[in-house]
Amino acid sequence: MVDLRKTLVFFGLFLLFLAFNQEARADRIYRCEKNGVMLFTNVPTECGYPLLLSGTGRNGGASAQEFEGAIASAAKRHGVDARLVRAIIKVESDFNSRARSHKGAQGLMQLMPDTARLHNVANAYDPTENIDGGVRHLRLLLDQYSGDLQLTLAAYNAGINAVEKHRGVPPFSETKEYIRRVLSYYSRYRDGRF
Repeated sequence: MVDLRKTLVFFGLFLLFLAFNQEARADRIYRCEKNGVMLFTNVPTECGYPLLLSGTGRNGGASAQEFEGAIASAAKRHGVDARLVRAIIKVESDFNSRARSHKGAQGLMQLMPDTARLHNVANAYDPTENIDGGVRHLRLLLDQYSGDLQLTLAAYNAGINAVEKHRGVPPFSETKEYIRRVLSYYSRYRDGRF
């Protein structure tokens, strides 16, 4: 309980510092615990930093508008529905180009380093490169699973090996929820509800 109190006090002081120091302002605050030490940053670089606080500035997760050109271009180039790409980005990173998962996935479409290399993405935090690599990977999966969206999304989330091993959607609650969320957003984008 003492550690929690110290963490909360430190976090509160940190937020006050940000609020009153214009030079230190940040749109997003991330937390990481390493070797028992709690770290806070506005620039996540390692260990998965989950998002704690989001502002309204650049990459604030509010909409796809900032990335619409890159989404439309990559979707057209690779023959993928741009609304599906938006839905995946919404679920993967909520349009945060600096997002990094605890497993090491990076950027808007949360590319794992091996996937980024496979699709020649040199900088996974560059929105245009990330979207192009993510859409290229999505096209590969759509082709591999003959357009089956459930299997494609399962492979995007859990990996091709997991889908092959389980001969279908893996029995992972995270993957099932991921598919449900992407399809829900996809439906909303198709219906113009965003």
